[in-house]
Amino acid sequence: MARPREFDEDRVVTAAMETFWRHGYEGTSTRALCDSTGLGPSSLYNTFGGKRQLYLRALQRYYETSTAEQIEILRGEGTAKQRLRDMMVHAVDADLDEADGRGCFAINAAVEIGGLDPEVKDAVRRNFDRVEEELRTVVTTGRRTGELRSTADAVAVARRVQSTYYGLRVIARVQDDRQALLDTVESTLADL
Repeated sequence: MARPREFDEDRVVTAAMETFWRHGYEGTSTRALCDSTGLGPSSLYNTFGGKRQLYLRALQRYYETSTAEQIEILRGEGTAKQRLRDMMVHAVDADLDEADGRGCFAINAAVEIGGLDPEVKDAVRRNFDRVEEELRTVVTTGRRTGELRSTADAVAVARRVQSTYYGLRVIARVQDDRQALLDTVESTLADL
């Protein structure tokens, strides 16, 4: 089947990302990808090399959109603690607002197949490493201004915040009590 004339690779990858995000890698059939992207099976394979390659492209798209959004929040206005709070609260609210409870695509990928597929593991790790790098910058700034008191290594503090952040993203899939999640945010920040 030939590519449709209106073929838009960005749109196709975004549609595939949404499909994988909702159903997971294993739960997404080639038929579901064709339905969501508008491509026929041969076009999907000819253009992207198959389901797995399209999944890797979808993880890259997530990095370019959702991870970039996290970075933007961390680089935003306000004190170090405010920016850390904003990132975590944004995730809590986004996860609680999702009717389908899909959570974080990168976490879902890490849990579902990250341990089985080295390329998926590397793609997820790039997402996590980039967030960790930005968190370290915020922590370093907060220490320099005297706002953060923790004497632990900046990387260790960034990793603690990141672990809390990703933990909140997982817990929000089953915990619908916003205040319970916000209590975790506030106690984490108080310890910094």
